[in-house]
Amino acid sequence: MVEIDPARLDRWISGFAERHGVPERSPGADPHAVPLVLSAPDGAVAEVLAWADGQVSLPSRLGLVLVRRGGYAVGLASGDTLTDHYCGTRYVQSRTAAGGWSQQRFARRRGNQADALVARVVEQSVDRLLEPRGPRVDGLVVGGDKALVRQVLDDPLLAGLGELPRREFYDVPDPRLKVLQETLRRGRTTRIRLTEPG
Repeated sequence: MVEIDPARLDRWISGFAERHGVPERSPGADPHAVPLVLSAPDGAVAEVLAWADGQVSLPSRLGLVLVRRGGYAVGLASGDTLTDHYCGTRYVQSRTAAGGWSQQRFARRRGNQADALVARVVEQSVDRLLEPRGPRVDGLVVGGDKALVRQVLDDPLLAGLGELPRREFYDVPDPRLKVLQETLRRGRTTRIRLTEPG
């Protein structure tokens, strides 16, 4: 899988043709049609994938929601620019090896801390990503802890966001501004599935 900046797609396709020969295009000759399959004479195949299931092209306005047990970040982006964001920390205790009553007490405390974290992320998401008539974004990029992200998106206050096309990056580190910016960059990339000949 190759990820490139959308502005570099034409240049990447030209390079593919130089390396492998002029490819057949499906569907048709439009270089901006997505999904697009390029089949080169030497057997190489490049599939330019849709942005996400249900969304062919890159949305112009993206919402970002990153959540891990050490913190969270919520962002609103227009194009490649973050126009609004909030990053915060919220401690959620890690698991304990203690048994008996202590283990149950720690599990309850950890559950309460995780619930407080989710509530805070929902609050920030409502403030930044929603307006009275619905989402102010066309697509969503999420990442961090998969279970916590699911809890956030399952909140009834964010019902409109959960239905948007989205990309998921669960390998992000603790969310900070730099991580949010890098996730925006990754969320905007054009993905190409490349199969080399042979």
